[in-house]
Amino acid sequence: MSISDELGKLNELRAQGALSEEEFESAKANILNGDSSSMRDAWEATKLWTMLIHATQLCGCLVPLVGWIVPIVIWQMQKDKIPECDAHGRAVANWLISFLIYSVVGFLLALILIGIPILIVLSILAVVFPVIGAIKANNGELWEYPMAIRFL
Repeated sequence: MSISDELGKLNELRAQGALSEEEFESAKANILNGDSSSMRDAWEATKLWTMLIHATQLCGCLVPLVGWIVPIVIWQMQKDKIPECDAHGRAVANWLISFLIYSVVGFLLALILIGIPILIVLSILAVVFPVIGAIKANNGELWEYPMAIRFL
């Protein structure tokens, strides 16, 4: 990450209210003096937590309901510390609620056989969407899940 990228990210954090004016000036001085390791560490931590919010949905493949609980817990624990986690957590929560609604409809429609393909597609999307979201989060991007109804 170049100095201009780091300064831009720092300014973005200040604009979001994650940094006070004093913290901003101190971090800016560190970057300009060549000591950007603390900013880089914060950025890496942000990428890690946002990626985990998406990836932990896959835990539900091993233990039912864990894929719903863990992302929400991580989101709630980190949203005040890391502003980006709030946006990623909302995207995941919206997808999980939408997925639940689609699953119930698919299950009801499965009684007349129409819902079986819907449930198959939902099962595939339950794996593919979190993987895409985690990859995007690791790249520093927010990915809004397609088909997700915006509740939050």
